[in-house]
Amino acid sequence: MAELTVDLTYGSALYEAAEDVGKRDEIAKNADWVLEVLRDNPDLQNFINYPAISAREKKETIEKIFDGNVCEEFLNFLYVLIDKGRTMHLAKIIKVYKSLMEKEEGYSYGTVYSVVPLDKKRIEELEQDVSKLLQMNVRLTNEIDPKLIGGFKILVEGRIIDASIRKKFDDLESQINLN
Repeated sequence: MAELTVDLTYGSALYEAAEDVGKRDEIAKNADWVLEVLRDNPDLQNFINYPAISAREKKETIEKIFDGNVCEEFLNFLYVLIDKGRTMHLAKIIKVYKSLMEKEEGYSYGTVYSVVPLDKKRIEELEQDVSKLLQMNVRLTNEIDPKLIGGFKILVEGRIIDASIRKKFDDLESQINLN
């Protein structure tokens, strides 16, 4: 639960700061690029997340790599994460940031859970169906949940659409127990 608070606090703060300076889209692009660099360079990611390395060393390295490639505001945000020891939360913080952006643009952010990864076309179909059902624009990300057995479960703004085989088994069990 504490991680959720960290992600929400920093993601919201970054979004508000980006709005204040008029760089919402630029910071989103910077964030995507930084996350891509970190994904492609696990040693760099391990370096900035390793607690025994001083904040000064981490900041110097980050500056060498990202200064001039990202806006000053986002670079300063990275420095704050380093100072507070929150760099391991960067991807989730950016996810919160983007969900706030999408919400401002009229989108709600949700997750579709499935046993196997869904292809992009299937996710787009589900987005359209859920958008019609909930009467809002929905964007979905896919996460794997082997407990579902089959089918899928969608979570959007606290609402659950459960079309999983696990749910059907649970419903059947409830009916049998009532009889």
